Amino acid sequence: MRFDVLTLFPKLFAPFLVSGVTRRAYESKQVEVVLWNPRDFTAGNYKRVDDRPFGGGPGMVMMAEPLSACLDAVLAARGEAPVPVLLFSPIGEKLQHAAIEQWSGSAGAVLVCGRYEGIDQRFIDARVTHQVSLGDFVLSGGEIPAMALLDAVARLQPGVLGDEASHVQDSFNPALDGLLDCPHYTRPEQWQGRPVPAPLMSGHHAKIERWRRDQSLAITSAHRPELIEVARAAGRLDKVDEAVLKKKL
Repeated sequence: MRFDVLTLFPKLFAPFLVSGVTRRAYESKQVEVVLWNPRDFTAGNYKRVDDRPFGGGPGMVMMAEPLSACLDAVLAARGEAPVPVLLFSPIGEKLQHAAIEQWSGSAGAVLVCGRYEGIDQRFIDARVTHQVSLGDFVLSGGEIPAMALLDAVARLQPGVLGDEASHVQDSFNPALDGLLDCPHYTRPEQWQGRPVPAPLMSGHHAKIERWRRDQSLAITSAHRPELIEVARAAGRLDKVDEAVLKKKL
């Protein structure tokens, strides 16, 4: 799959693409990332990509034409197949695991990273097909959300993680019925007077799995109770799960 990123700061992506376990996905081109700078598609010596907003107000607005010309070049390079154009925006749908799974099995997309006060709405109306948000807060630009999406997609690719089962046990994964993950422990067995929970030391696989499930239920109930209701409505909780939840509550 291929993700083309429109950004005024392509250098921000350089260390991201060569660091950590997900670099395997980028180096192998399982997830190909191509960076484009709208400044390269402007006229004049100043390479201007922004201007003051009509109607007044603080800040600057990214101009439609450099972004559109840049996008035209991206689409020409990708070929004639239609491709989603994704903008990171506060009005977008919040990025969830289900969407990451869809993107991870797709042909990719064009990721538009906004800056300044915003982007000329005419470009958004004419060229953007999807809008996505990381949450109810504002960042200086779309580069961090773009990296978040790329990282989440990359780690789902075969061979990227050291253990193929690692991402299956992640929070929100369908394998966990959309619940939060359980706590994890490693050596030493005692740390500052705190022992590893006994079930994890038992060697009894059924007890271990039951403990992990119980912890997942308890943590989700305490911190994200709406996920419990979603799992319950989908019929993902059995009688034992319900008994655990009742006891914890």
